[in-house]
Amino acid sequence: MKKILYTLLATVSGLVLLFSYRTSLEAVTPTDASAATAGSSLTTAETGASGSGTTSTNSGTMSGTGLADGTYTGASSQTRYGPVQVQITVSGGQITDAQAVDYPNSNGRDRQINGTAIPRLVSETIQAQSSKIQMVSGATYTSGGYLSSLQSAIDQAQS
Repeated sequence: MKKILYTLLATVSGLVLLFSYRTSLEAVTPTDASAATAGSSLTTAETGASGSGTTSTNSGTMSGTGLADGTYTGASSQTRYGPVQVQITVSGGQITDAQAVDYPNSNGRDRQINGTAIPRLVSETIQAQSSKIQMVSGATYTSGGYLSSLQSAIDQAQS
């Protein structure tokens, strides 16, 4: 009788642990190095030579999608391996171009990883027309920083 009770308790405990396990889908995104000011319409705001900051050029034309035409640079997002910053170009209310203007490239490994990751992230951005894109396996930190900065740029385009 004791063996049955212990077996039952062990099974219930195992099931509780299994169902309470948190998956990687709830991962925390990297923090922004500089906060973008939501709701303000800036024509041009730049910081010093470091390149971090927010730059936007807005022609004022709005389309049905809610994105104003212009070029928007997202806030620099600090990752484990260095800052990542994204610039988007909006034309006709659609994201027509996206570029990583700053990303880790200080050593050969960074250049190798980001040489394949950045073009894939840019391609998915233009295809998805949002920041809801897949992260690149093997470039998790760069992908997280890219998504954070991309969302900042999109938020500016929606202001």
